[in-house]
Amino acid sequence: MKIKEIICSKSLTGFYFDDQAAVKNGADQDGFNYVGEPITDKFTSIRQKGEAVSIMFLLEDGQVGIGDAAAVQYSGAGGRDPLFIAEEGMKIIQEKIRPLLIGKDISRFRELAVEIDSLEIDAKLIHTALRYGLTQALLASTAKANKVTMAEVIREEYNISSKEYHRIPMFAQTGDDRYTNVDKMIIKEVEVMPHALINNIKTKLGYNGEILKEYVVWLRNRVLKLRTREDYNPVFHIDVYGTIGQIFDNNYDKMFTYIRELEVAASPFLLRIEGPTDAGNRMDTMIALKTITSLINNSDSKVEIVADEWCNTLDDVMFFADNNAGHMLQVKTPDLGGINNVIDALQYCSARNIGAYSGGTCNETNISAEITTNIAIACNAKQCLAKPGMGTDEGIMIVNNIMNRTLALIKYRQD
Repeated sequence: MKIKEIICSKSLTGFYFDDQAAVKNGADQDGFNYVGEPITDKFTSIRQKGEAVSIMFLLEDGQVGIGDAAAVQYSGAGGRDPLFIAEEGMKIIQEKIRPLLIGKDISRFRELAVEIDSLEIDAKLIHTALRYGLTQALLASTAKANKVTMAEVIREEYNISSKEYHRIPMFAQTGDDRYTNVDKMIIKEVEVMPHALINNIKTKLGYNGEILKEYVVWLRNRVLKLRTREDYNPVFHIDVYGTIGQIFDNNYDKMFTYIRELEVAASPFLLRIEGPTDAGNRMDTMIALKTITSLINNSDSKVEIVADEWCNTLDDVMFFADNNAGHMLQVKTPDLGGINNVIDALQYCSARNIGAYSGGTCNETNISAEITTNIAIACNAKQCLAKPGMGTDEGIMIVNNIMNRTLALIKYRQD
């Protein structure tokens, strides 16, 4: 089966692009908007609409494989590619990429995915968002050509020996509405929650960490109050965007002591802290997370540290995993470019007994969420992000339903 034509359309994502540097610098919110001047390159405002490109591979038999080129909410931060502009992406596809892919055979995914992910224009790799969307469209097309699910394509081509397909725990994020959205998660019995978006010391963490500690106590009590089953025990996974390091001047002992206090506040629920510190570059961030992880491992603490910032590419994931810089690594799917790298990253983490978190961003689309959920299933990820959006319900619905549909189809064929 070959690609007959490539058709693109401009799309909206499930959230927005935010200038992380400006937010962390103390930008004030005015309603849903941020007030002030942007800092990061290509941003025209601190918060602006999220854009994507829907890439449609029209196949010889008339079927269409779709992938969405999307980028993370905090584009241009933590060593990532710059802000993705849909119009620019569509122009590159039409003028530079389309001529290379028309007529390509899509019966197999892996080899062509590597080729697409390696595409260079003017001696530079194309934007991660384009590599992400193009390889999604390829996987969707390969699945259609072979009349199987995308998860089955991956299992077969990557020789993943596991014969059993099972549900992957979902991780939902509240956005700024970290109270009402928690109630939604409890009612829907989400396995991992709430993210909580702790990205501002003044309003969300507290200059001594007191605001976050109070929130964790509230979170624990809220689950105990609202759950309808005693065996519903969600993992508390909170992303702090390096702010713990900020308030304790990256003093590891003080950070560890504070994290232990959060663990006590969360008990009896397991606590994960994502991004406790951001040292401003890959090496120093790795060393910091490795040190904190080691302090935890050498104690009786059960807290898990999750790496995110500066752990962006496949090479980054391997580097952090090899150095045990975290108990879990977020494979932030749009940051890796081609989804072939997402598959390799999840497998690499699992092989080294590091938690393989198939993540991403609220700023994706339903298409990219469905495709990466198939990848999480195929690779037996430890958890999978409910995305896109920050409304909670929408992301949970999209990821939950594609997961259940995929598993049901596979089970039907296996039976």
